[in-house]
Amino acid sequence: QVQLVESGGGLVQAGGSLRLSCAASGRSISNYYMGWFRQAPGKEREFVSAINRSGLSTYYVDSVKGRFTISRDNAKNTVYLQMNSLKTEDTAVYYCAARISTTYSNNPGGYNYWGQGTQVTVSS
Repeated sequence: QVQLVESGGGLVQAGGSLRLSCAASGRSISNYYMGWFRQAPGKEREFVSAINRSGLSTYYVDSVKGRFTISRDNAKNTVYLQMNSLKTEDTAVYYCAARISTTYSNNPGGYNYWGQGTQVTVSS
């Protein structure tokens, strides 16, 4: 079992930045693909970004490319999502997730463990 706890969300003005953290416990995340998803009110959960076990391969939804950066520190058992140039449409609850498989997935159903989420609100 892997427990995931997100932090770093909050209220920020458009154009601002936030850094989300996802702290894992229970097992080392070094054996897991890690992902970030988000869910806005009334919408389905959406893939944001993923990173492979070594951290050398990263993936992003088109809407955040060039603005968000995913990274991981396996020694600290933590994954990060640096979010710059935030837009009002980035407002959502952001979830961290862990995937047992060694292959990439942008499907929420492909992830085995989830955090409780952290709210990100971007004001205009």
